[in-house]
Amino acid sequence: MNFDLASVDYILETTRSARKRLDLTRPVPRDVVERCLEIAIQAPTGSNQQGWKWLIVTDADTKARIGEYYKRSWYEYAGVAPRSAPGDEPTAQMKRVISSARYLADHMHEAPMMIFPCVRGRARDASPGANAGLYGSIIPAAWSLMLALRARGIGAAWTTLHLSYEQECNEILGIPADYTTAALLPAGYFTGETFRKADRVPANQLTYWESWGAS
Repeated sequence: MNFDLASVDYILETTRSARKRLDLTRPVPRDVVERCLEIAIQAPTGSNQQGWKWLIVTDADTKARIGEYYKRSWYEYAGVAPRSAPGDEPTAQMKRVISSARYLADHMHEAPMMIFPCVRGRARDASPGANAGLYGSIIPAAWSLMLALRARGIGAAWTTLHLSYEQECNEILGIPADYTTAALLPAGYFTGETFRKADRVPANQLTYWESWGAS
């Protein structure tokens, strides 16, 4: 099979976190998300356990309650988040990120849809391998979901700040104690035509071959 690599690369290179560009007024059809989830669960999962669950929330009251915890957590985090060095001012790019993150915190409850990727199991402090396997069993599928949504004009953002109030949010959502919520993905159709590639340090400056530090 010959892939249209230009289209594949375009989706991969332009799937940005959609915050200010989420259309807060346009509903996301259930059947579109269900198709994207069918694509997502083709992702690899540790020991092929497929211990994932997906909680989709569109109810306004539930979104408002979760959104309040997210907003509270964001402002708590923003108040203590360190700069890269004492006295450093944020770069222009970072200022844009902070602005869009604050916007999302203020409007999280208005997102047309909240998606919670969950996986069976809990992280263990003394077991790096088990923790890597736990998150490695849900993150690939969640990212596949975001890519599939992106290809259909639906944006999302990977967020985790609501987990500062994990117990409270789990009680609202009815998530069992033996499941881990990996993220909260606010989803909605995005405004504008496209996203551009992000400014990144070139990969060859971040890559070693054969041993650490060797190029």
